[in-house]
Amino acid sequence: MTAQEMVERARSLQEMTIALRREFHMNPELNFREFRTARRVAEELGKMGIEAQTGVGVTGVVARIGEGGPVIGIRGDMDALPITEANDTPYKSQNPGVMHACGHDAHTAILLTVARLLNEMPNRPKAEFRLFFQPSEEDFGADGKSGAVRMIEDGALDGLDNVIALHVASEQPAGKIGIVDGNAAAAVDSFKAKIIGEGCHGAYPHLGIDPIYLSAQVINALHGVRARRINPVQPALISVGAIHAGAADNVIPSEVDLKGTIRSYDDGVRAQLWAELERALSVTRALGGNYELEIVKGYPSMYNDPGVAELIRQVGREMFTEDGLYPEEAGMGAEDFSYMTRKAPGAMFMLGAKFDEVNRPHHSPIFDIAESSFYVGAAVLAETAVRLARR
Repeated sequence: MTAQEMVERARSLQEMTIALRREFHMNPELNFREFRTARRVAEELGKMGIEAQTGVGVTGVVARIGEGGPVIGIRGDMDALPITEANDTPYKSQNPGVMHACGHDAHTAILLTVARLLNEMPNRPKAEFRLFFQPSEEDFGADGKSGAVRMIEDGALDGLDNVIALHVASEQPAGKIGIVDGNAAAAVDSFKAKIIGEGCHGAYPHLGIDPIYLSAQVINALHGVRARRINPVQPALISVGAIHAGAADNVIPSEVDLKGTIRSYDDGVRAQLWAELERALSVTRALGGNYELEIVKGYPSMYNDPGVAELIRQVGREMFTEDGLYPEEAGMGAEDFSYMTRKAPGAMFMLGAKFDEVNRPHHSPIFDIAESSFYVGAAVLAETAVRLARR
């Protein structure tokens, strides 16, 4: 099967892909609760004659096609978000307060299409193609672990030689692909801090220790971390996203609560940002107050193996010419596929899927994507997997 034949075969399955995506979109499920989605995935794989291993990583599904030779993994995530959908479409979410607002419904449907492409492929190379239908990419479970971690712990990635994935991009031209070499997404950590002072009457501030004043000094210090403490060539940030204090206009409260996010690429910079956060908060003690800090470690940075990324780029060019690619840039968003690319060399590409001229950002109540792009993603994933198997 040539690259163009793969494209045409994926295009011929487009109706199936769209129908599955709409079904998943109408029935979204939150992290580690993807029971219906996993059951339907297993049913569809069964129709293809592919055995599905369920309950992997709690609610994940693993399918294996072929055996012997290299082991090539392909991942699609299944979970939705706690968002109420504002779109009025025939496939609108039927689960109140839950929505596929990041495209995981499409990822699941596309991966099922890849399963069919590989399973029915004539002269398929001798290899094991292992498909990961992953739960809980958007959030951790109660144990602080995401779906990728739980699947790895269950041995789903054992013996893997390479792993690939895609992610739809609602802001990029439909049907075009983009990919970054090297660091592509950031490590993400969150923090909660309590700045402790001494409450008093607002008319007599000298009788207390104002934690709002203390928090202002802390925030100033935090904004200096990136500018003056981190190597300027290293991506890094600390952002405060929430500040809560007080209830009355004439009372200086005793505490201020801060919440924020920490982002980086380099593991050493990540550790430094944790230390600098602690240092910035220690300003409170110099001014007579105190603080408490909790840091929640999140996903590591995602690294696209340059060789795998270039192979994806090459496949995209052959299938859709140079015009089928768009220049992708690394970002400070996070992606738990990063755990998988640390387990085996791999890469994730972005699939342009702009729906219309309205801005429909990811994690938005009006998020939606162009279904016309789906066959492109399926064809590129399947062809890249085959070429990785033949290397």
